[in-house]
Amino acid sequence: MARLELRNVTKSYGIYDAVRGIDLNIKDKEFVVFVGPSGCGKSTTLRMIAGLEHISGGEIVIDDQVVNRLGPGKRDIAMVFQNYALYPHMTVRDNIAFCLEQQRLSKSEIDKRIAQAAETLHITELLERRPGQLSGGQRQRVAMGRAIVRNPKVFLFDEPLSNLDAKLRVKMRTEIKRLHNLLPTTTVYVTHDQIEAMTMADRVVVMNKGLVEQQGVPQELYFNPVSKFVAGFIGSPSMNFQPAKLVVEGTSLFVELKDGTRLAIPEARRSRFASAGGKDVTFGIRPEAISGSQERLGWVPFHANVELVEPLGSTNMVYFNVAGDICCASLDSEIPVTAGAMLPVSINMNQMHLFDLETEHSLLCGKAT
Repeated sequence: MARLELRNVTKSYGIYDAVRGIDLNIKDKEFVVFVGPSGCGKSTTLRMIAGLEHISGGEIVIDDQVVNRLGPGKRDIAMVFQNYALYPHMTVRDNIAFCLEQQRLSKSEIDKRIAQAAETLHITELLERRPGQLSGGQRQRVAMGRAIVRNPKVFLFDEPLSNLDAKLRVKMRTEIKRLHNLLPTTTVYVTHDQIEAMTMADRVVVMNKGLVEQQGVPQELYFNPVSKFVAGFIGSPSMNFQPAKLVVEGTSLFVELKDGTRLAIPEARRSRFASAGGKDVTFGIRPEAISGSQERLGWVPFHANVELVEPLGSTNMVYFNVAGDICCASLDSEIPVTAGAMLPVSINMNQMHLFDLETEHSLLCGKAT
């Protein structure tokens, strides 16, 4: 178990900067998830922590020791890959034992560690099989077992669930979280799936174009995104965005959409935006903040022209036209709605977001530094 620190870490490939200066402190036993779109630098950052990529600048520190010049085998880390990286000609037992044999541990110690890991991961009955005889989920558990037996200071996971089907991904992410609760080792996990990030992490680090866009506990990123990028990336379905203008009339403040529709900002939130009156902005609202119920305090009613309905059981994803743009609402499935109908809905303006049109920074939360 260890503390992990990144100090202004950069990585360049010729003139291309893949990672542009990351500063991050990861506490002992913390489960941190790096999330972002393809090409944002998250996997490159993980590979630099692992020692699989040389860093171009900065320092990587594990338990107060700068490890820049240490090879992967000397950093006391264990890594689980997307493609499992199992030896096909070896049994599960031999795959797990391989790294321990390289450390020249006694046979009794190796057998003990394998038995403990197999019991923890529920793979005892698989120990004499070969990888080709296993399902994707079983192979991933074997890969995790190989990492566990090393008793490393830091676990690194590089998109380990990407090759699994949707149902198995849900099962395996609960397995990984359960494993972390049993063996609270410092963990860095990389994924492009924001649902994995939100459900598994103690802290989420959102990356964009080689930089940390925002970091925090999952709920903080969901309710208080510092930029349009984070707001659109975190949450499924993603946040609705509309070009708009802030309009002041006397003591009232409105969000005016491009078709002239005005949405009143609740009194409790006016002071946050009053100085931006007359400013062109991007208005953001999550699908969950649009309701088919009657108007309540801070909610603004309007009629929506329904274009598409996606039934999901307990909820319907309803897509409708607002000021020429398509918006999505997550509505109770008991609300009758069909494509082509006019549907009365209400927007919870207590949960609205406004972003600067040019910088895309939040006018409510400010930009993370």
